[in-house]
Amino acid sequence: MKGITLRKMVVGQMDTNCYILGCDATGEGAVIDPGGDADAIKSAIEDMGLTIRVILNTHGHVDHMAANAEMKRATGAELAIHEFDAGMLTDPVANLSSSAFGPVVSPAPDRLLAEGDTVKVGTLVLNVLHTPGHTQGGICLLGRGYVFTGDTLFAGSVGRSDFPGGDHTVLIHSVRTRLLCLADTTIVLPGHGPNTTIGNEKESNPFL
Repeated sequence: MKGITLRKMVVGQMDTNCYILGCDATGEGAVIDPGGDADAIKSAIEDMGLTIRVILNTHGHVDHMAANAEMKRATGAELAIHEFDAGMLTDPVANLSSSAFGPVVSPAPDRLLAEGDTVKVGTLVLNVLHTPGHTQGGICLLGRGYVFTGDTLFAGSVGRSDFPGGDHTVLIHSVRTRLLCLADTTIVLPGHGPNTTIGNEKESNPFL
């Protein structure tokens, strides 16, 4: 992936994939789904020499936003999430933290995202794809040749739909209409587990 620096970190009690994306041309960066282990994420950012401009949550569940507050304090970056999941950040019941490992409250978002929006990270552009089904405001973030899929699409699987706001039929529709239309070579960077490609998932994902 030319022109970018990317680091994948497995964080938190749910082994969430947190991504640090950097623009080689400007040194600006983004943190995607900081689900825990804030000190480790901060250390990685320092090691990469990035100035973080935006913190992005692919959805509002605790394992993808538990370190929002620490990251925002450390970086001063803008916090962004889809408008339909915005209320989950400040509601421990809705973000599932109250029933998991203790109430977690994130700062409210600075920016509400919607289908068709773009997020700029230096010279890099991420396109917002609204992919509901795991949550009502789940999103994927499409770059040039790669896509961050949160808990929408995994290697060999798809996201759960049995949490409040989930809908399996809607999720499969999101995957088919928003992701499987991408080039087969598109690298899938999921919220949990190993990377894959759109072509691999078209060919072998049993849910599709």
